[in-house]
Amino acid sequence: MPAPPFESDAAVVRAVEVRDRRARRARIALGVFRLLIAALEVVALIGNFQYVLGFRFFATANFFSYFTVQSAFLAVVTLGVAGAFALLATHDPPWLGVVRTMVTVYVLVSGIVFALIVTQASTRDYRVDVPWSDTLLHFVVPSLAVIAWLADSIIGVNPPVPWSTIGWVLVFPSAWLVYTLFRGADVGWYPYFFLDEAQVGGPVGVAFYCALVLVIFVALTAGLVAVNRSLWRAAEGRRARDRRAPQPGTPGRRGRRASAPALR
Repeated sequence: MPAPPFESDAAVVRAVEVRDRRARRARIALGVFRLLIAALEVVALIGNFQYVLGFRFFATANFFSYFTVQSAFLAVVTLGVAGAFALLATHDPPWLGVVRTMVTVYVLVSGIVFALIVTQASTRDYRVDVPWSDTLLHFVVPSLAVIAWLADSIIGVNPPVPWSTIGWVLVFPSAWLVYTLFRGADVGWYPYFFLDEAQVGGPVGVAFYCALVLVIFVALTAGLVAVNRSLWRAAEGRRARDRRAPQPGTPGRRGRRASAPALR
């Protein structure tokens, strides 16, 4: 005999509760993962600072002027806030998804640019050492940040990242570039060779490299936003199918209507 309607409703409620518990456990795991990445980034920053202290012409202001270092500080703050939200709330606020995506792009670009500098070092007759702290800063942490970002997109409980993120991602790099060019002209030091006119053939060379990095920023951001929105739609589709599917041991809509005359 088919189960009464109230038993079917109870089964649906239980299924929703199970799904919510699973999502909550996933959020807690994601929150812990975010905080661990932030802690690893702090270790990398401390290790890198101690490493550069050994250079004769080391200047603290120069260290904190690197885009890698500044984006690493942003990553620590953002991952810390995101970890707290994941542990204490069921959803992240919409603005946090935008900020997390931008910071993920920043650490990725830092790694890409650093890799290009290392590969170009031999052609420009200078040596670039890669200590463990640089490996963490430029390769390990960016990779883990992407994994955390993808995990959040797969869970799909947060609002999708808007396309306007592509415009917002350029605000901080643009401000950093203006600061770096003015400071470089004043102190005679640039954090990256392609910002020094003397090393890239004048202003045209600087503009070319800046445009190249700009393309990398836009392309990475567009790709992440597209992936996020695609995964979010897939997660929404799964939830919609779960809501429509009849639970095991309970009748569907047709079963209820067919059993109604017999019950009467």
